[in-house]
Amino acid sequence: MPETVFDYAERAWLGDLDDILDGGSFGGEVHDVADGVGWYPAFGNSITFATADDLILFDTGSPFGAADLFRAVRAWTPNPLTTAFYSHGHIDHVFGMGPFDDEAADLGRPRPIVIAHEAVTERFARYAITRGYNGVINRRQFQSSTLEWPSVYRLPDVTYHETMTISRGGLTFRLFHVKGETDDATIAYIPQRKVLCMGDMFLWVAPNCGNPQKVQRYPAEWARALRHAAGLGAEIMLPSHGAPVFGPDRIATALLETAEWLESLVEQTLKLLNEGARLDEIIHAVRPPAHLAERPYLQARYDEPEFVVRNLWRQYGGWYDGNPANLKPAPDPIVARAIAELAGGAQVLADTALRAAADGDLRLAGHLAEMAALAAPADEAIHRARAEVFSARAKAERSLMAQGIFTWAAAESQSIINGQPPETRSPFTSGTS
Repeated sequence: MPETVFDYAERAWLGDLDDILDGGSFGGEVHDVADGVGWYPAFGNSITFATADDLILFDTGSPFGAADLFRAVRAWTPNPLTTAFYSHGHIDHVFGMGPFDDEAADLGRPRPIVIAHEAVTERFARYAITRGYNGVINRRQFQSSTLEWPSVYRLPDVTYHETMTISRGGLTFRLFHVKGETDDATIAYIPQRKVLCMGDMFLWVAPNCGNPQKVQRYPAEWARALRHAAGLGAEIMLPSHGAPVFGPDRIATALLETAEWLESLVEQTLKLLNEGARLDEIIHAVRPPAHLAERPYLQARYDEPEFVVRNLWRQYGGWYDGNPANLKPAPDPIVARAIAELAGGAQVLADTALRAAADGDLRLAGHLAEMAALAAPADEAIHRARAEVFSARAKAERSLMAQGIFTWAAAESQSIINGQPPETRSPFTSGTS
């Protein structure tokens, strides 16, 4: 007998899924979770609502899945899409409107109305001026050499500031602006169905609140939003990544424990910051609550607590890390060459990096391998050591972000060994060394 969405959600809650963000056999169709409420699992989920005359979407998926979403929704209901909500402006949530807009134009219907927080339009404007950077960092994070960052966005038709209530076909959508992974986030509560749409405010992994390549995130504000959401009375929670959560007790537990996890990092970081500790001390001292370590929805498989701490430092303390040498530093290659000279050559650094890696000290190995390559940027033997060290680092990591950056570094050295130009500007080939 095929597994139901309720069975799947149960396995997610019990921690029985190898990849909790992968919809697996559920991909490709909308699954009923309540009367007139559907769940479409994808890289970014979409939530569907059907009334007597309307179709409403909460989140619309990625550029790569727009056609599949349209087909699945049309198999679920023929109702015209009248309204869509963006939970926030990340591209895996806002790129499914094209086929629905085209359908409306072909049938002579009014174009669907998209509603989002006012900061979504500001995000799209920022994406336009940082398109190259966003392409680079997402190719690095997701190991996709062909990824191109979009240049055109479906803008919201209606925006709001703090709260908004919309009624469609007997359903009420209570919208709340929250901050967490982004500053433009919306969660929605539909009281007639006791459904809570959380966007990326609940992710089935440790909160994505410290991404090292992205703009400011908001851990304390995220925790407050979770506590607010826990009090809304939901019986079904539908996040935009991962499985549904059924039952008010489970929903409250998941939201409140995630809030506690974040609050602990905030409190520990602020305590040390207020005592005058350097960033280096703080990132090696702060740890999430031990009693929450086994929760399936708090595993560091995407972001990491250490990165959240760095993000908190940036939010509350600025960019100076407390080390006076880093206030106005010498260029990295100059420092690397000086260290290599003191050590007896760049190859000595590379050999020491390999020994450190063999001894299990991958953090130290990373420093030494990077300095060796910066000191001798064209030396293939040194790049072989660098590739080996960062390959080992990638294999030892659980979080996608750390894996992506370390894998990219190893590939960068491998491309130099192979006599190929790196995919992006590099200190080893750009002349900056």
